[in-house]
Amino acid sequence: MDMLQLSSAVKIAIVFSGIYLWVGMLTGVWKYAQIRQSELARAHYYVDIAHRSSLLYAPATLILAVLAYFSALPHTLNLLFVIINLFFFSFSILSYVLHGFLADTTNQFKVPHVLGKWHLPKWMMSMVMLGLVIGELIATLGLLFGVIVKFWF
Repeated sequence: MDMLQLSSAVKIAIVFSGIYLWVGMLTGVWKYAQIRQSELARAHYYVDIAHRSSLLYAPATLILAVLAYFSALPHTLNLLFVIINLFFFSFSILSYVLHGFLADTTNQFKVPHVLGKWHLPKWMMSMVMLGLVIGELIATLGLLFGVIVKFWF
């Protein structure tokens, strides 16, 4: 049986899509357990966000795999673009899980920014969000550009 030759970028994106799906399922169990134990039948805000975001990042990561597969850009550049997105997707999910586990906030953007017992400086949250926005937008645009170049030029 002849298998498709997939680049590292595509393989990594497919694997992480599965990881995000699995994390979504695990956080779904966690969410259900909290709902069952709650008088209001609700899970902690960030447990719910961790569950939903994991399930949303799973198909988003498959889209990244498809974009990387069809991109005309060099494999190393496609890999870099995929890794940038995966870094920020993973970072976001982990921060949601951490806030859900610590039950320290219902709004990570509320000042002061809380992480467990610590208060994070406002500049730190701003820099992380700026990096996330710029990183994800540029990396995804790069993959999309690679596809457009391949299909129309």
